Amino acid sequence: MAFSWPWATKPKSKILWLDLGDLGDLVNPSGPHEQWQDHGLGLLRTILHENGILTDLASTRAVTSWEQLAKQIQGYEILLMNVRSYTYPVALRSAKLFKELNPNGLVMAGGMHATVALDEMVEVAEFDKICQGPGEQIIVDLVKDPGAFPRVVQGVGARSMAEWPMIDRTLWPKPASWKTKRNFNWPLEPECGWGPGPVVTILTSRVCPWQCVFCNENSYIPNMGRRPVEAVIDELNFLDRKYGVGSVVIHDSMFFQNPKWLREWIEKYPRKARKVWPYWAAGRADTVRQWPDLFEALVKETNWTTISIGFESGSDRILRLLNKECTEEDNQFAIELVNRLGDEMEAHGRTPPKFWSNIMLGIPGETPEDAFKTMRMLKSMKRVFPSISFYAPYPGSALGNQLIAEGKSLMSKENYHRFPDDEKVKGIDYQFYRELLAGKYDSEINRGLGALTGYGSELYEGTLIKA
Repeated sequence: MAFSWPWATKPKSKILWLDLGDLGDLVNPSGPHEQWQDHGLGLLRTILHENGILTDLASTRAVTSWEQLAKQIQGYEILLMNVRSYTYPVALRSAKLFKELNPNGLVMAGGMHATVALDEMVEVAEFDKICQGPGEQIIVDLVKDPGAFPRVVQGVGARSMAEWPMIDRTLWPKPASWKTKRNFNWPLEPECGWGPGPVVTILTSRVCPWQCVFCNENSYIPNMGRRPVEAVIDELNFLDRKYGVGSVVIHDSMFFQNPKWLREWIEKYPRKARKVWPYWAAGRADTVRQWPDLFEALVKETNWTTISIGFESGSDRILRLLNKECTEEDNQFAIELVNRLGDEMEAHGRTPPKFWSNIMLGIPGETPEDAFKTMRMLKSMKRVFPSISFYAPYPGSALGNQLIAEGKSLMSKENYHRFPDDEKVKGIDYQFYRELLAGKYDSEINRGLGALTGYGSELYEGTLIKA
């Protein structure tokens, strides 16, 4: 039974914020990640409300048809949306529907896609105002007086995340069925296998400073000061007192950077947090190799139990092509270190750390042997959640822009998505990769392991995820 949104027929505000995602993700989700919340929405709605600009909320994830959404967006004067590339098709259709129902209404859209693919959004008349870049220092004025701004607006961000208010998580959409409400623990989030629920997703830093050619993040928002350690701990303690925290997901694109901040985290988190909650966070193989003692201290002393590393490939040739700035040796160093730490902690009755191992296949220029090396690397991880996806040429990334310009991308504004197993680039032998993941080449992979120990025979079957 679907949850009936209280503002579906009687708007409380003239301004509606539309949360974006696939239809039904908060009704009958295919997995926990589809239910996670949009921190951009939470931050900007919090700023608006703190400045006396109240907004109503609807969500494409909380309906199962466009007819249901239509009933919830009718009668508003302004529609606000935070648009990522993989939510752009939903944003586009929502904007057109809003205009059909509210011909005099104003659609205001910002977010990553507005920056990396401005030309696509400008050609759509239904997007009345398009904000590029961060919006926290401009959204209040923009919503108060849209007419004072041009159609394409340059966003203004904070210098440091220390300037951000604590997100009011009750401004996020609710689970939209009895099924999701039982497991969601709103306004915290559902567990996904990385740690016990309720889960707090949180940011401590914004933007990864590296320049990998498959990523468009650097083209979206410049680096800003990291959130103070004590502010992060204070928020976790507040949420625990109010709701009860089971584990934490640190959503930073790159948590393991800035050694000074990390040393302060090691010193203060175990001492000042109400509980040393287990957490998921991201790092890089080369920085693990650069600062192994710091990495080991984080794992052992702060309960970093799920370590997300974007290994991407086990082939030096492909890593260079991706401008990853990591090597096969870096990757293997990180793997062997986490394997060893896991064995030591397990021997002492402690929960061993696991990798959340990000792997890309179907990269232009990749050979079967490159792919085999990646699979061998994956099988050398003793404790791992494989996170495998086919490479996607998103706009704003160097390689994505190149493939789009060459007419080789199979993605477009009609089908931007994060589904991992769709064909995304012309000329890629996707049948080979499907057979690879189904185990057809296991004998070849295992023969090449050499001195490495291969853990598990079916580590990567069925592990394609949205990415």
